[in-house]
Amino acid sequence: MRDSVRVSVESDGEEESVRLHDDTGKVSAGGATFRFSIDGAEPADAGSDDDGAIDPGAYDETTGFDGETEPCYIAPVAEVPSDTTLRCEAVNGRRGTEVILRRENDDEVFAWRNSCPHKPKVRLDPGGGAIVDGEQLVCHEHGARFECGDGFCTYGPCRGDALDEIDVEVRDGDVYLSDERFDACNRLR
Repeated sequence: MRDSVRVSVESDGEEESVRLHDDTGKVSAGGATFRFSIDGAEPADAGSDDDGAIDPGAYDETTGFDGETEPCYIAPVAEVPSDTTLRCEAVNGRRGTEVILRRENDDEVFAWRNSCPHKPKVRLDPGGGAIVDGEQLVCHEHGARFECGDGFCTYGPCRGDALDEIDVEVRDGDVYLSDERFDACNRLR
């Protein structure tokens, strides 16, 4: 499958929302598992472990994963905004997770999963940038406010929760995804 599709599963008060880049697979949350096969594609057993996760070594160059553990280039620091956010997609095998990045102090960059802890289906940056008020990200739907450094929620229905931080690093004026949960990263337009 060329284009990704967003799949959400909710069960027992847990929710998982991911982007998928494959014709077959599964997504789990709480006690529920959603298995899918698009256009009659056969489930791929080769290269997967017992829970259906794909072995990174099974990918070729078309997946963008080269088997290295080196950080993945995202963008020049100068292209990461300080007054809003930049969206990208971190990829783990054939699953993608939307990520938002924000720059502080000219060369410090923070990244989080593009999802409000109150309702994970709600993206903080639905496209065009998240709302930033002072040093806080603001959920456009619930009004929740998150500290830009640690992602801690100071106000709103998820007060006390925090955004899921994604590890990035800045090297020589460029931002790299260094979070070991992901194999690759692509900017979203």
